[in-house]
Amino acid sequence: MLDSNTMFVKDEDGKEVEMEILFTFENEELKKQYVVFSDPNDENGEVFASCYDDEGNLYPIETDEEWEMVEEVLGAFNEEE
Repeated sequence: MLDSNTMFVKDEDGKEVEMEILFTFENEELKKQYVVFSDPNDENGEVFASCYDDEGNLYPIETDEEWEMVEEVLGAFNEEE
């Protein structure tokens, strides 16, 4: 589980960038955990998402079905904000 509200990811240049974790959730059907995050220094407000394991390693979301599910969860999160 990701326990803090920030994490570090590597950008295209291999430089570590601190990201703000917006929320995490688990999809029991797929048996995967997801993290939704953004760069607090990015004025565009772009939001990113990845799968993660119990050690906190990030993995890309690979299927269109997964992206659609993440977008639905993100839409519900935005409505609550």
